[in-house]
Amino acid sequence: MPCAPQLTHRPGLSSVLCQCNTSGSIHRSAVFRARTACVTLRQQHLPWRHTKSSWEHSQTPTSAAAVDEVVTALEDVVDQLPSTSQLQRSATSVVDVVEEIVAPKHLAEKRLKRKQQKAREQTVYKISAIAASAAVIALAVGAVHYRFMWHMKQGHEFPTAEALATFCLTIGGIVGMEMWARWAHKTLWHDFLPGWKLHKSHHEPRTGPFEDNDVFAIVNAAPAMGLCFYGLITPTMVGGLCFGAGLGITLFGISYMFVHDGLVHRRFPVGPIAEVPYLKRVALAHQLHHSEKFEGVPWGLFLGPQELEAVGGKEELDRLCEKQ
Repeated sequence: MPCAPQLTHRPGLSSVLCQCNTSGSIHRSAVFRARTACVTLRQQHLPWRHTKSSWEHSQTPTSAAAVDEVVTALEDVVDQLPSTSQLQRSATSVVDVVEEIVAPKHLAEKRLKRKQQKAREQTVYKISAIAASAAVIALAVGAVHYRFMWHMKQGHEFPTAEALATFCLTIGGIVGMEMWARWAHKTLWHDFLPGWKLHKSHHEPRTGPFEDNDVFAIVNAAPAMGLCFYGLITPTMVGGLCFGAGLGITLFGISYMFVHDGLVHRRFPVGPIAEVPYLKRVALAHQLHHSEKFEGVPWGLFLGPQELEAVGGKEELDRLCEKQ
């Protein structure tokens, strides 16, 4: 059955799920789960209509577990939608109606606890992200100052060539990490079974502030720290190159965390970053990866839109961008 092209202010549940299923921005298993839960609820004689004023339920006793499954499944769908999209607002509206009108009153406390838990998880991750970023940036600035002032304290001239090499390797490290992430994401995290056992937590509903997939951030941080430390204590051209590479990996990691974890997956609010047009396009491209609409492409993040264009996904990405 075709879906209506436009959503009303208070859309029907079936309409929202239909548009979520065809949006290409979320994993279809989440929509399937929500659809299945709704069918179960309907089988227990709980009809509904699409407006709040006419949303009524029969007097037939309804399974609390069935209602709770619908709400939980819908919230999983909402969590995967772009926070600025009309579809996300419509889906959230439906969740509010289901919770407020359909769900039994004795589930109110459970729903409230679930919302509070999500808020705490966001806060914990946000504090962790900001604290880690602030600490790393402070260390990086201090290390850069110390490394190059070290020469001058010993009576040498400022190492202009070495500083230029460090700068070039910093840029190279950022670009190189995008290429590494693209290759590692597909080859090591999806196609390689041990890597997938950790990474699959990122493709499933999260049950806490952290997930098994977060270990890859630590794995990538180790070589960055090693390169920075070696470059810091080695006042030569080679040391400068190593220091630049480590700094580039570090800057990429911080940027990746704010765009991927914050903007795309809404693990914490990112403020004005969410309004940058190109980053919005990057976020939607990554959501197409989760939908598996183009066999997992894009595998990278910041150059994800270019990856999609290479496999014929530009029109789909443009369509999603127009809905913002």
